[in-house]
Amino acid sequence: MIELTALRDFKDEHGNTINSATEFTTNITVKFRGQNNRVLVDPEANIGRLDLVFDCDNGTLIIGPSSKKGSNFNIRVGEDATVRIGKDVTTTGRCLISAVEGVTVSLGDDVMIASGNQIRADDGHAIFDVKSGKRVNPAKDITVGNHVWIGAQATLLAGAKIGDGSVIGFGSLVNRKISNNVIAVGSPAKVVRKNIAWERPHLSYHKPPYKPDASAITKTEEYWNYTVNEHEHAATQMPAVQIAEPQGLVQRAAQKLGKITGA
Repeated sequence: MIELTALRDFKDEHGNTINSATEFTTNITVKFRGQNNRVLVDPEANIGRLDLVFDCDNGTLIIGPSSKKGSNFNIRVGEDATVRIGKDVTTTGRCLISAVEGVTVSLGDDVMIASGNQIRADDGHAIFDVKSGKRVNPAKDITVGNHVWIGAQATLLAGAKIGDGSVIGFGSLVNRKISNNVIAVGSPAKVVRKNIAWERPHLSYHKPPYKPDASAITKTEEYWNYTVNEHEHAATQMPAVQIAEPQGLVQRAAQKLGKITGA
């Protein structure tokens, strides 16, 4: 195993590489246990703390640029897995990310993560069906869109997919698709409000001290959108033949009924 305490350009005989034009020397731990792993750091990245472990081979971590405070991550990357951290992603406390078995965890731009959060694309240990021997808890991708607020102690599990502009409530657990511009809470998280938008200015840190409506803040217009209802969208795209088929069934039934009654 190779352990580093700084994030700078690096390459070893096992094909592990770090590409980082900016040098980070404080609160950094990087461990390579395998080979052909790579870390790609944007020159304008802002890292507050990073504890990174590559357990296997061919893993990738990509860290985007940030003009905001340094982020704080504890990241585990397994075989063929990828973790992508977008532009201006922030954390209040340390956020744990785990990705193994070829899956991808992707955080979009301007994602705001609170404290006590975990993003786990895997369960850490395999669970099998006793009868068939098949795996019942496969690792799955996790995708977080742009400008998503993940509240304190919320957890994202395998299969989570969160649309742009949404808010995940305190202590919630997400393991499925959540639409854009919604508030989702609970375990598992469910949508409780649609057509919402949120902004970063803190209620007490930033003036004005009262923010009763949108006039008190500067809108990030690109994220002020109506929620897309996936079910309604799918229904409008249904082929005409599928809609017409039930009418044909009704007509045939009526014809049969007429023959029976002599109508």
